[in-house]
Amino acid sequence: MNAASKPVDGSAACGGAACCDDHDHDVADGAAPAGLAVFRIAAMDCASEEGEIRRALEPFPGIRGLSFQLGARTLAIDADPQHLPQALEAIRNAGFDPRPLAASRTADDPDRHAHKHAHDDHDHVFGAGLGRLGAALGLAVAAEAVSFFAPPLLGWKLAGMTVAALAIWLAGLDTYKKGFGALRQGRLNINALMSVAVTGAFLIGQWPEAAMVMALYAIAELIEARAVDRARNAIKGLMALAPEAAESRQADGSWQSIPTQDIAIGTIVRIKPGERVPLDGVVTAGSSAIDQAPVTGESIPVDKAAGDPVFAGTVNQTGALEIRVTAVADNSTLARIIHAVEQAQGARAPTQRFVDRFSAIYTPAVFVMALAVAVLMPLLAGVPGSQAAYKALVLLVIACPCALVISTPVTVVSGLTAAARRGILIKGGTYLEQARQIKAVALDKTGTITEGKPRLVHWEALSHSDPVSVGASLAARSDHPVSKAIAEGLPGQRLDVADFEALVGRGVQGRVEGQSYLLGNHRLIHDRGLCGNELEAKLAEHEAAGRTVTLLAANDRVLALFAVADTLKASSSQAVADLKELGVTPVMLTGDNASTARAIAAQAGIADARGDLLPQDKQSAIRDLQRAHGMTAMVGDGINDAPSLAQADIGFAMGGAGTDVAMEAADVVIMTDDLRRLASTIRLSRETHAVLWQNIALALGIKAVFLVLAVFGSATMWMAVFADMGASLLVVANGLRLLRA
Repeated sequence: MNAASKPVDGSAACGGAACCDDHDHDVADGAAPAGLAVFRIAAMDCASEEGEIRRALEPFPGIRGLSFQLGARTLAIDADPQHLPQALEAIRNAGFDPRPLAASRTADDPDRHAHKHAHDDHDHVFGAGLGRLGAALGLAVAAEAVSFFAPPLLGWKLAGMTVAALAIWLAGLDTYKKGFGALRQGRLNINALMSVAVTGAFLIGQWPEAAMVMALYAIAELIEARAVDRARNAIKGLMALAPEAAESRQADGSWQSIPTQDIAIGTIVRIKPGERVPLDGVVTAGSSAIDQAPVTGESIPVDKAAGDPVFAGTVNQTGALEIRVTAVADNSTLARIIHAVEQAQGARAPTQRFVDRFSAIYTPAVFVMALAVAVLMPLLAGVPGSQAAYKALVLLVIACPCALVISTPVTVVSGLTAAARRGILIKGGTYLEQARQIKAVALDKTGTITEGKPRLVHWEALSHSDPVSVGASLAARSDHPVSKAIAEGLPGQRLDVADFEALVGRGVQGRVEGQSYLLGNHRLIHDRGLCGNELEAKLAEHEAAGRTVTLLAANDRVLALFAVADTLKASSSQAVADLKELGVTPVMLTGDNASTARAIAAQAGIADARGDLLPQDKQSAIRDLQRAHGMTAMVGDGINDAPSLAQADIGFAMGGAGTDVAMEAADVVIMTDDLRRLASTIRLSRETHAVLWQNIALALGIKAVFLVLAVFGSATMWMAVFADMGASLLVVANGLRLLRA
């Protein structure tokens, strides 16, 4: 059901720093096995660049696998030692500079090391790059000044050309490496187009424009890279929420602050008020309110006491807590969320695949058109050769599809991050895009629409005696969930129970203060001959409402009636209303009896409720909904509903916080038990789809206008680079809006 990672074809004409983030997973989970050689490639942050490296390494049979992490710009190579030097040389010939990150790291080490320093590294690269490109821009301006103000003497011209060449070298060295590497392999990408355009402009005497175009192009690429890194790394910022050290209890009972990476499962950790929870765990002592917003998206703090789970990165607000660690730092719920979102960012969405295919045709077509302009215009229209060549070069710059290629990944990554911040974990751009098309939603009852825990919702005395203490005392002795609900829901003191006996499948009996009592179901009381017409009517009324009724009786009469039910979640009715408002049909599928299903559905506002369903029956019901409505989603717990989740077009799991199986089973994990997040997912999907096509229309529209201007001689290379980079910056800014959704 879950989308497998697609091999990167690398055919998209993709630019430098500001391109799509996509990675293949030749190794499970995208992590590198122990003993791999791990390299950092600063210029590799795009799907097409990954594709170039893959093609460069194809001739080497000794390479067993590659693991790309484009966000961290790292590559792990699983290869025989004798083949590794040739592989690295092939990567360098493709225009990249692989530098060893560390020798023989374990599976998690490359990612952990790279992500830990990614933000600081990006800041350093941005600062250094901006200084270098600022110098290149200054030289380009100087070349323009020499061309405009200096006398037309050979010395001045040579000086201007030297300054322009130096500007091009400072700004465009990486572009030329990648561009000529692509041309050597018979491929065209943005770097190849820019290399040809700038070189051609320099050779026909337009060296001031060539220098300015390269400087502006490189600066815009750097700005785009910064913007895309912001979208790509936004979710990683959550990792900083978990403290790097924690107070753990030592063998002698003392407390010592040690790094969280060194804390083992089972360790007792102390958390003071105001501190962040360092690791996942279970409370062993103390009580407090915990702000779980970073993990679940809940805006209201949750009360925690002994036995309750807590999650790394959440905030302890009111009281001191001691917890027993249940997961190491690298496997906390927060870490798994971040890892899952990073994997989702690497799964190309349908629109992105369309754009990549389009760009693979578009870029060579534009190159051929520019060549035709340069060759045919002098022959057919009598245009001077230098003028025709200039028009062709302007066409190449305008036609660079960077804005088109970047428009999709930055939008999808922003949408995935915005969802994760709201406690919605979407496992790929495919599901983010498809959710807008959902027409019907099948909802499991227990734990999805209801609380999943029986509660005492009604009780009444049927005689003059006080049944509360007796009923609560008998119920407290039983381990049955219904009895527990009665004991928790009844006030009063607990009395001693003698001769207690469990009547399997029927109830319990015992003596309280010398009197014999029964606490059991309808069948037990009926068998004892204590059911009259009036009582039967009451029982029928409660059972029709989906309640489980337990009766307290003495030897000769019924003393009290207790009604227990799995209550509706506070958010369920609003969630169903939200789905209807979006034009989505909600349907309840449950294994409970039909009368209970109808009663709960009526409370939630669901018209179609189907009960008494086995797992295979739910799967058949999903198929029926798909035929009747179209795209159908299933919302369940990710375990018992696995066949239905697999059958549905999109599977949603509820309450993913701390639930490993749920996070693996579904396409979307709602980290809280708030069903309203389902409608939020659909709204976000629709907004993401709108922004995607806004960006595509914006990128193509600007290109079309300036292509026409270029053909008719009204566009210059300055206008061309501003059209290309301006469009790129606009689509990036538009895509980043989703981070504030």
